[in-house]
Amino acid sequence: MWYFYSPQAIVFGRDALEHLESLEAGKVLIVTDSNLEKLGMVEVVAKHIEKTGAAIQVYDGVEPEPSIRIAEEGAKMAVEFQPDLIVALGGGSCIDSAKAIWVLYERPDLKLEEVNPFMKLNLRKKAKLVAIPTTSGTGSEVTWAMVITDEKRKVKMEIASREIIPDIAIVDPNLTRTLPPRLTAETAMDALTHAIEAYTVQWKNDFSDGLALKAIQLIMENVKKAYQNGEDMEAREKLHNAATIAGLAFSNSQIGAVHALAHSFGAVFKVPHATCVSIFLPYLMEYNLPAASKHYAEIADYLGIEAETQEEKAKALIERIKRLEEELEIPKSISELGISHEQLNEKLDEIIAKAYESIGTTVNPREPTAENYRKILQHAYKGEKIDF
Repeated sequence: MWYFYSPQAIVFGRDALEHLESLEAGKVLIVTDSNLEKLGMVEVVAKHIEKTGAAIQVYDGVEPEPSIRIAEEGAKMAVEFQPDLIVALGGGSCIDSAKAIWVLYERPDLKLEEVNPFMKLNLRKKAKLVAIPTTSGTGSEVTWAMVITDEKRKVKMEIASREIIPDIAIVDPNLTRTLPPRLTAETAMDALTHAIEAYTVQWKNDFSDGLALKAIQLIMENVKKAYQNGEDMEAREKLHNAATIAGLAFSNSQIGAVHALAHSFGAVFKVPHATCVSIFLPYLMEYNLPAASKHYAEIADYLGIEAETQEEKAKALIERIKRLEEELEIPKSISELGISHEQLNEKLDEIIAKAYESIGTTVNPREPTAENYRKILQHAYKGEKIDF
């Protein structure tokens, strides 16, 4: 038996923020970061909410790769303010933080690490959640997962509950207009990875497949345009929609080993998630070839990539993605991040152990052994092609 989960509503388009004016709430807590506050995006969102007559309070303490500490700090503000609506504004860090704050606000008796898919949280007794992404990447606005860092253990916890899916996702591409080129590129590669992994993991299904394919097509056709010209709002809109579609896809199938490795590597070396995913995607696709060539070939067919055999189509897809990353000037190797080979070797066992804590390792089309992960990391350090 399978289930498909999504928000009650996804409001999208270049005027989607206007939907905030129709929401009924007495008190609204906006969860965001200080950069978006400085850029004026919080003010833009607040002006729409003010038209409803609701009181507004802002928590802008979210940091990249959000931690338990951030969640607890935001929850303390929520308990004092008592909002009946929480609005998450920002990238994945802000949306995941808002989910965590929401859980701790409604369930102060719980610790975040206790939350799991089989636990009844009974949320929405105090507040509902609206998610407004400002990057075209994580898809957190439609998923039932959040990634929160345990700073003491240096672990990114993949926390899941179907109850933490936002009630409404507002997907307005105008909020991405000022994204710098590198952030545009790397967050798009995160979304592309979501879609590719959704289409190839062991838990793929008919519902997630269609969403994954469409997301891949939209990203491949529009990311370079948005990277080269941030004012190309048609490309921005397609990319923003694609990230949300990819979020729906992987939320109803799963992530794979790219994310398992990215989460563990990012936690150990404090490297942004989108950067890690962008680097690891081609290497894990090469590793997955023996088990996923059929699915890669199907993606290639959907994109109009021509080759004679299934294996040739699969390899052509990987080469297309490598060329795209070159055009987007994305780092090809770990060494380009300023991490020495000695530092990597020192942390290899820790990174691999943490990757094994992720469901992405288990449901990957070809489950990696510790030695496989070690080889992938060593090749990714040098930027070398992997031949398994």
